[in-house]
Amino acid sequence: MLRSYYRGDGDDTVYAALDLDAATVVDYTPARDEGIPAGARETYRVLEDIHLLAGPRKNDPPLEVRRILVHSTGNAKGQQRAREKRLAKAREDLDRLQHSVGGRCYNTAEKIAAGIGVITKTRRVAGCLHTEITTDDAGRPALAWHFDEDVLQAEAAVDGWYALLTTLTPEQAGPSEVLRRHKDQGTVERRYGDFKGPLAVTPVFVQDNKRVAALITVICLALLLFCLIESQVRRALGGDQKMRGIYPGNQRVRPTGRMILYHLSDLRLRVTSATDPPVIAITRGTQLHLLDLLGLEPTHPRWPET
Repeated sequence: MLRSYYRGDGDDTVYAALDLDAATVVDYTPARDEGIPAGARETYRVLEDIHLLAGPRKNDPPLEVRRILVHSTGNAKGQQRAREKRLAKAREDLDRLQHSVGGRCYNTAEKIAAGIGVITKTRRVAGCLHTEITTDDAGRPALAWHFDEDVLQAEAAVDGWYALLTTLTPEQAGPSEVLRRHKDQGTVERRYGDFKGPLAVTPVFVQDNKRVAALITVICLALLLFCLIESQVRRALGGDQKMRGIYPGNQRVRPTGRMILYHLSDLRLRVTSATDPPVIAITRGTQLHLLDLLGLEPTHPRWPET
């Protein structure tokens, strides 16, 4: 049974020493990449080792846990783009500062150093930026700067790596299965959001443990029905599980349980007489489509015989 996962930044020296070629490729495709050609999809590789966790007290012995080291090409590309964007903005700021050196605002080494400090903090380039402030024979200051390529290459070497800590044994789940279970946690977290959002569960104070158990049972049943409605609609759609008409703009999106119930919430049951069957008043094509996906016959609503 999966108990918990942790994601930590870890030590960059650990990631830098990893051999990507020795890592195992995981047969996992994110939902966002399902419509992308196989060669352009994000890929995951995993390695495994043992990590020592320090106890809460100094005298506590360290705890050995499995550590799954994951490399994601998508994360690597994102981190590379973020670094390039950060460095580009830092270059603009530093060039602007360099051209302003010797003017009214930056006429002393202290003011120039203060300006550099603002840039390094804002653009987060303190580790790779080298600056030199000099003065000529006339006492006018000058600024020279460059980025340390060795530091940048060291940062690039750890792009895409992150760690997962788990209490699962190798017999319960291999490294690839640990990653897949970690990725599935997003679904669980989304159901917590449904619990607090569309279901609008608010605190209820009861005086008996049996009533607490009954309340939790009712809430879980409501959440189960909510999830089954969403699952049934998506399964009936097939393919990429997308449809139009859910959101304004008529874009194709995956229907959520919240939006399905929103569109069906204004359906009205029209009763004409005691002998004629009732009729469901449908005002939009999206409602008819959703009822069809759910396998409901809108022209034959359930009605008691009496």
